[in-house]
Amino acid sequence: MPPTQPLRLTPAEARVLGVLIEKEVTTPEYYPLSLNALINACNQRSNREPVMDLDEEAVRQALHGLEDDGLAGRTRSNDGRVTKYEHWLGEAFNFSRAESALICILLLRGPQTPGELRGRTERMHRFEEISDVLAGLQKLMERETPLAVVLPRQPGTKESRYAHLLSGPVEASAAQPAAAVPYAPTFTGDPGDQDGRIAQLEATVVQLKSDLETLKKRFDDLFA
Repeated sequence: MPPTQPLRLTPAEARVLGVLIEKEVTTPEYYPLSLNALINACNQRSNREPVMDLDEEAVRQALHGLEDDGLAGRTRSNDGRVTKYEHWLGEAFNFSRAESALICILLLRGPQTPGELRGRTERMHRFEEISDVLAGLQKLMERETPLAVVLPRQPGTKESRYAHLLSGPVEASAAQPAAAVPYAPTFTGDPGDQDGRIAQLEATVVQLKSDLETLKKRFDDLFA
């Protein structure tokens, strides 16, 4: 059942929940996750905004908070010697694949435009058109307790950004686009890191295409 009151996930809880949703789809062979795998995935240097450096205690506390909210915890069918963790988002919200993918990427990367979400959810759920992304966001916003919100458009931008509401109301400052950071991928040997690297490269290609189209339109307008 959905939580009876609006959620107020901490940044660490949001990161842990987003990681569990992501890894269930992108690396099912490693899911549910051990504590070490969960920590490494939370602290990936790619496909995460902001980059975090959570230690074991912080992740354990986040798991306790998520368990209290009925969103994640120890796997209920753990037959191995190592304790593993899973999310229970399906039980809590009965999300469609589209809604789950959108919430996941919003949890992992903060406010984003529909175009950014379309590129970054590619490995979790394929949205054929931007209108499909908007339809999924609309479903999240129309829930009895809204789970997403459209943010005020920033000066000089063409697209509005959307944010999740699992951590409560979004501060106005969160609507500011993140500063571009040069991407220097490194593979540490962890399968989760490799997946993040691929997703980051795919998202970068999408963003570069968008920037190129914008420049082309400005050039055409200049000489029209």
